[in-house]
Amino acid sequence: MALTGCSAGTSTAPQTHEVTLVTHDSFVVKEGLMDEFQKATGITVKQIASGDAGELTNKLVLTKANPIGDVAFGVDSTFASRALAEGVFAEYASPEASKGAQRYKADDSNRLQAVDVGDVCLNIDPAKLGGVEPTSYEDLVDPKFKDKLVVENPATSSPGLAFLLGTIAKFGENGWQEYWTKLKANGVKVVSGWEEAYNQEFSATKGDRPIVVSYASSPSAEGGKTKAVLSTCYRQVEYAGVLSGAKNSADAQKVLDFLLSEKFQAQVAEQMYVYPSREGVALPESWAKDAPLPPNPQTLPADKVKDNREAWVEQWRKLVQG
Repeated sequence: MALTGCSAGTSTAPQTHEVTLVTHDSFVVKEGLMDEFQKATGITVKQIASGDAGELTNKLVLTKANPIGDVAFGVDSTFASRALAEGVFAEYASPEASKGAQRYKADDSNRLQAVDVGDVCLNIDPAKLGGVEPTSYEDLVDPKFKDKLVVENPATSSPGLAFLLGTIAKFGENGWQEYWTKLKANGVKVVSGWEEAYNQEFSATKGDRPIVVSYASSPSAEGGKTKAVLSTCYRQVEYAGVLSGAKNSADAQKVLDFLLSEKFQAQVAEQMYVYPSREGVALPESWAKDAPLPPNPQTLPADKVKDNREAWVEQWRKLVQG
């Protein structure tokens, strides 16, 4: 996807300003939409893809003294507390945030604005389960689901971390370790990331495991052949913000406003398989049946995640990987 637009080198061309937008690798925009934004504002958006949400956050933290862009999108709720604690983002209260994004705010500082929601849940392949389907976290430790689950490593994967946090929210800080010990005994398979888990190990694609950690919206891409187990969802919100020390903060604010605008929000479901943060934005018709927004997802307070994330991941590593 080419987001950078070039103006003609003539004296009659409108003056353009360039904003560098740093994103995760899964950022996709409907064709022509950024061109419309450029024509309306004179702002050319140059995109830099920087890995998954965890890699993106790390890069923003490491470069905060000399930021690699003006605005960033893709730091999610599992990593937001770290970015905020490190002072990566500048305060900016977008007027567009009042249209719904504030429901998912990371804190009260107005440094991050919620662009979309992508809840992490178990996905199942009913055709390979023979009518015996898990409906809860607890079902996964039942012997009838032995060797059927594949998950992502929470040390290397954003959905993997979200699933771990979901089990901590469900079973408590004193109960999740026992749960994962049982999962290990029941044959859970751990892989490095979502791409490998979903597109190589999941039986609905190429693999032989009919239960995978993915997203509530994933069934919309499978035409109803798969299902999300909505009782196992953990709320994951993706944020955008103007970077502290941005070279072009004024235009960066306009890009952030655009990410929260009705026009941009209307296409995030079809382009990135996530739910828009803006209220009143219609979802694709098939999502009502195949990918409804989970009504009661697990959550944990951001400060609790910040204070305990590294210790929890290390405990998980010792329990599951030895």
